[in-house]
Amino acid sequence: MRFNRMLLSTALVVVALVIQVSVLARLQLPGAVPDLLLLVVLGLAFVYGHVGGALIGFGAGLLADLAPPADHAAGRYALVLCVIGYLAGLVRPENGRLKSATGPMAVVVAAAIGSTLLYALVGALVGDTAARHVGIGSLLLTAAVYDLLLAPFTVPLIMALARRTENDPLADTSGDVDVSSRWLSASGTGLRIGSQRGGMRVKTAKSRVGRIKGVKRL
Repeated sequence: MRFNRMLLSTALVVVALVIQVSVLARLQLPGAVPDLLLLVVLGLAFVYGHVGGALIGFGAGLLADLAPPADHAAGRYALVLCVIGYLAGLVRPENGRLKSATGPMAVVVAAAIGSTLLYALVGALVGDTAARHVGIGSLLLTAAVYDLLLAPFTVPLIMALARRTENDPLADTSGDVDVSSRWLSASGTGLRIGSQRGGMRVKTAKSRVGRIKGVKRL
């Protein structure tokens, strides 16, 4: 990775991790914790591609594994974000520019669900049985909802910053602003996905579920 990519990626990952641990993890929301680190990896992978996405995901996940109050095996979340970053890079928009909110919304939902399932699967392989005592269905639902609501405020901005590192100082970000506004209108009330006629409303789970410490919780 080029130096400017590494510098921006490192700064964004560190800021996201600090906010994740010090703010989002302390909100005591029902179910999962909003995963800002995952959204940073997605936003950068949409611009840098699958190789950059995998490297950034691995570094971000490893940092989260080592940062307190993580209490799981080091490398567990690094593997998860590495896979997610690689797959997100494979479906990146043309020229790293968002033209529609539909595709990124679907990727965010898939990444939120996929990362939670993969994290639980890796935990089961290394003997972590916490997922057995937590409602996995509620975690999947709330993870998708929280990340999708947070994504319009983060992913377009991260992509715009990432394109600036690609020696494009005059890059037009108006397209991202327009997509972000459409994204907000699509997910602002009740989280409506799809067309107005055949859309699906998803509501957060009302009941609180058990948690364990760390950035990614099961």
